[in-house]
Amino acid sequence: MTYQRINPVAKLGFYTAGGFVLLVTALIFKPFAIVNAGERGVVMQFGKVQDTILDEGIHPIMPVVTSVKRLSVRVQKNDINAKAASKDLQDVTTEVAINWHIDPAQANKVFQRVGDEEQIVNGIITPAVSEVLKAATAKKNVEEILTKRTELKDEIDAQLKTRLAAYGLLVDDVSLVNFAFSPEFNKAIEAKQIAEQQAKQAGFIALQAKQEAEAEINRARGQAEAQRLQRLTLTPDLLQKQAIEKWDGRFPTVMGGNGALPFINLPLSTSTPNK
Repeated sequence: MTYQRINPVAKLGFYTAGGFVLLVTALIFKPFAIVNAGERGVVMQFGKVQDTILDEGIHPIMPVVTSVKRLSVRVQKNDINAKAASKDLQDVTTEVAINWHIDPAQANKVFQRVGDEEQIVNGIITPAVSEVLKAATAKKNVEEILTKRTELKDEIDAQLKTRLAAYGLLVDDVSLVNFAFSPEFNKAIEAKQIAEQQAKQAGFIALQAKQEAEAEINRARGQAEAQRLQRLTLTPDLLQKQAIEKWDGRFPTVMGGNGALPFINLPLSTSTPNK
């Protein structure tokens, strides 16, 4: 029995061709699936969603029969503009910033019931934000919406968490970025603020005038009381004494009509001189 020796060059070409065929087959049929960081893989067999959820990494799959849909489970942020009405029937436009993510343990159910991220935002989150906002703002008038913003935010946050959890979506945070009202209402608020400032200014001026009047009355009373006390203390003897203390020892050069000195009026002594 004789054996035919295979040419090494032909053998190498055979292996190369076989490897190339396997590579092409792998690229076409993809017998594996790669799930990136922050994602979960939803496994489907002939389009039917399975209970298995693939974590991050590489996973072998059966080509043609099995396919994998990747969904992000990272926190996502969406800004949603919603219109509502306050308790006092004023139009309110609010920009709501919501941070949310898919529950990794329910990624397959979320995809089966809702779809991918875009369908989740358009079909579930946006309508939920609009409805919850309308229900919350309808309980408060405009003043309460502005002054109790934290309370309103907490109520919307709690309602959205409950509502979206039923769809396998988790709310991380809700922020009320801005409130806008109708131009007519803004003009009314501006006019009210101007009127309040003018009233405060008028009240301040009136209070200032009242305080100044009271101060003037108090000064007048003080002066009157001082004059009254001065009159009580200025006796003839005290005036005589003060005049003597202020006298410089010189007599005036001008005499009175009767020849008397007009400066000091000393009382006459009642005692008789010694003889």
